[in-house]
Amino acid sequence: MVFKAVLAGCGAMSKGWLSAIAEHPLLKGRVEVVGLVDLDRATAEARAAEFGLSQAVIGTELDAVLSQTKPDILFDVVVPVARAGVVATGLRHGCHVLSEKPMAATLAAGREMIAQAKAAGRIHAVVQNRRFIAGVRRIRRLIESGALGEVTALHCDFFVGAHFGGFREQMENVLLLDMAIHTLDAARYMAGAAPKAVYCLETNPAGSWYAHGAAANAIFEFDQGVVFNYRGSWCAEGANTSWEAAWRIVGTKGTLTWDGGDAFVANVVAGDTGFFRDLKPIDVPEPADIDQTHGHASVLADFLDAIVSGRAPETVGSDNIKSLAMVFAAIESGKTKQRVLIEA
Repeated sequence: MVFKAVLAGCGAMSKGWLSAIAEHPLLKGRVEVVGLVDLDRATAEARAAEFGLSQAVIGTELDAVLSQTKPDILFDVVVPVARAGVVATGLRHGCHVLSEKPMAATLAAGREMIAQAKAAGRIHAVVQNRRFIAGVRRIRRLIESGALGEVTALHCDFFVGAHFGGFREQMENVLLLDMAIHTLDAARYMAGAAPKAVYCLETNPAGSWYAHGAAANAIFEFDQGVVFNYRGSWCAEGANTSWEAAWRIVGTKGTLTWDGGDAFVANVVAGDTGFFRDLKPIDVPEPADIDQTHGHASVLADFLDAIVSGRAPETVGSDNIKSLAMVFAAIESGKTKQRVLIEA
């Protein structure tokens, strides 16, 4: 089946979407982009020229382009504050909608999107591409295998000096809302546990080129007794971590560390005497399905497959809102300096 799609929001992020649709083996030939929408018509026209979409309808009004093209899918790549209106418009036109992250600019807006999608009988899902990478999938398989025993803690460090320019440098809560959502979603997925509460200290360090909230330290309580510690900054120069962060997963039998790239180290206890117990290395299993390790392309493919099969995609809004709830609870905690319960 070839899906007809309109893409709304033709800024920098749209290039990754259109490249995956045009070039990746998981997607090639499955989507026909029939319309491009942007508030700046010239921006949409430039994207159409770049990707050879000469037949696509170009417009500045989403409602008009959807009426003209009657697509199956709306790809929502607009800035977060515009998301609620774009999703509502797409669902009203009978489209399945796949949105950039974060899912919504408020938790209430996210809940409304879930209700709108249910009422429309359509899928609304979110691009959480960081969970669709080999490292995250391998860690989930290791945890599920029980080799580390019962997981008790996840620790994550994210330190990147990123100079984007544009809207991010004016956002409030920029790290938590625009980037940490990836890491928090990955932690929730890897642990296989639901978030319950958080205490967060959010700061904008001296020298930050962001307007607000470029750094955060958060302690999340998950169910099953799991604790997740997040330390992050988007204005830390001099020693960048991977974009996937650096991780330590602690279980009752041993520990895994991951640098966010290709380096995994996993050891379990091999003896019962001595001040420090003897250890033995264990292998970190390969992903169960290689098709689930291609980031953005895998999210899009999972979305298309879900439409065909009638199932919910992995990043469906009704599940992804749990990751969004982690973000907004952390933001609230940062403001109030109090422990905040997480309610999706």
